[in-house]
Amino acid sequence: METNIHTDQLGRRVNIPFPPRRIVSLVPSQTELLHYLGANVVGITKFCIHPDEWFRTKTRIGGTKQLHLDQIRALSPDLIIANKEENDAAQVQALMEEFPVWVSDIHTLEDALDMIKSIGVIVDRKEQAWQLADQIVRHFSALPHPSENEVLRKTAYFIWRNPWMVAGGDTFINEMMKVCGLNNVFSGIDRYPVITMEQLKDTGCELVMLSSEPYPFREKHISELQGILPEAKILLVDGEMYSWYGSRLLHAPAYFSTILP
Repeated sequence: METNIHTDQLGRRVNIPFPPRRIVSLVPSQTELLHYLGANVVGITKFCIHPDEWFRTKTRIGGTKQLHLDQIRALSPDLIIANKEENDAAQVQALMEEFPVWVSDIHTLEDALDMIKSIGVIVDRKEQAWQLADQIVRHFSALPHPSENEVLRKTAYFIWRNPWMVAGGDTFINEMMKVCGLNNVFSGIDRYPVITMEQLKDTGCELVMLSSEPYPFREKHISELQGILPEAKILLVDGEMYSWYGSRLLHAPAYFSTILP
C-alpha cells in the first residue's frame, strides 16, 4: 500500500497509508468530521456521540482520557487520530510506538480549519474538506464584528461545578467567545481554572454561560448563580457549539446568532 508523510499539529512527521482503511478516532469532534468526510473509521470513544449511527455500531475503545489500549490494538488501525488536550499524553505516546498517530492541537479557528483540511488530505477527501472549510469561513464572516471602540460584554463561561471551573485563555472556547463579541473575564488565566464565587463577583461579569458539557448544567444552576450575580444574564448554552472544532463549526455561527443579542 502506498504511504504518505504528513505533518501533524505538533510538528511531527507521520507516515500514513494512503488512504487509511482502519481509522481509530480518539476525539468526538474529529469523529464527527470523519463521518462528514466519509472516512473509514473502525473505532471511537464512548464520548463520540455524533453521529448516532456510529455511536451505536462502531467499536468503543474507552474514554478520551482513559483509552483501552488492548481494544485499540485488536482493531489493527492503520491510523489513529488524537488531540493534544483531549487525550492522555502517556497513552498517546504508547500508541505512537505501534501505530501511525496524527495529533491535532487546536486553539484558534485557523487551527481548526487547518486540521479539517489536513485530515481531508490524509483520508483522500481533500475536495470535501476544502469545501467544508470554505463554508465555515463564510458562515463565520457573516457574524457581526464589534467595532474598535465597542465595549465588549463581560462574560464568564462555566464548564464544571464543585469545583467551579471556567474556560480561561488559550482555549478554543475563548476563541469562540471572541468571535461572538464577548470579553472573557477569565482570559488572563490559562486553560480551565478553578475559581471562587468571590472572584466571579469581582469581575463585574454581565453574562454567565453555563455549558451543557462536560458538566451538564441545568435550569436549577441558573438560580444558584443568579443569587450571586443578581444583575447578570445567565444562559444555558450548547457546549458542542463552543468547543467542538470539526464539521460542527458549520452550524456554530447560526447558533451564536440565536442566543446572543
